[in-house]
Amino acid sequence: MSQSPYDLPPLTALASFEAAARHESFKAAAQELNVTPAAISHQVKALEAELRQVLFRRHHRGVSLTETGAYLLVALQRGFEEMAGAVDQLRSRATRPAVTIRATTAVSALWLTPRLGAFWRAHGHITVAQNVSDLDSGGEDSDLAIHYGDMARDSGDCRLLIHDCIKPLASPRFAARHAVRRVADFERLPLVHVDRAETGWTSWRDWCRALGHEGPVGGGLRVNNYVIGLQAAEDDMGAVLGWEGLTAGLERAGRLVPLLDVSVPSPLDFYIKVSPHASHQAHLLCDWLVGAGAAP
Repeated sequence: MSQSPYDLPPLTALASFEAAARHESFKAAAQELNVTPAAISHQVKALEAELRQVLFRRHHRGVSLTETGAYLLVALQRGFEEMAGAVDQLRSRATRPAVTIRATTAVSALWLTPRLGAFWRAHGHITVAQNVSDLDSGGEDSDLAIHYGDMARDSGDCRLLIHDCIKPLASPRFAARHAVRRVADFERLPLVHVDRAETGWTSWRDWCRALGHEGPVGGGLRVNNYVIGLQAAEDDMGAVLGWEGLTAGLERAGRLVPLLDVSVPSPLDFYIKVSPHASHQAHLLCDWLVGAGAAP
């Protein structure tokens, strides 16, 4: 018969002693462990016999720890606390999603969420949670993080999602009222300007300059959230710049239409970064989003 690698007394005896020592009462320990006081006394006596040490002083109205008993109690409590911590971590892991992914509101609403539906249909056993933040930074708290930036300047496991282009969009009603034939026409049109805290977000002035127009651009509404900006454009409040990878669904649905048949390559890319501690399920989702399975 194989021997246990731990030279310990029976765990039942150790648990009985710990409860009795913590309460300084065999009766209270018995109530906690749902046994009889006699059972606690038996386990403690067996432990004392094995250790050849007296652990309790017996009194008419109770018990108190000897110095040896106090030493053993501290050691057992330290061990039980470490075991309890490990068990608590395992329980919390069981209730956490298998994969967490961070994205901005725009990326989540316009690109990621439609693709997660297809992923779940193919991999229903993998739960996914989105951490949505309009600060396109961080991601250390997630298995995967989608960024808009220069992937070459990032470190770690980064993979390209969208090499995008940017074009002017508006609602069909707005487009019918405002004929646009050249870039200079955007000087007179009401525009939706998206002011983002992150660097690299292309403005109307940036877009026009990329096409050789150095003049002014129209005024209009200013927002700090791209989804709100798109909604404003749908509500006929002005033209908006559309990142094709994000707005393709809105165009297919006819909610937004191009105002001019011209586009500018995005100076930055949408890419996904994988945490060094990402699980196999996270890598599977990453491959899905990068590869052919990403089609909505």
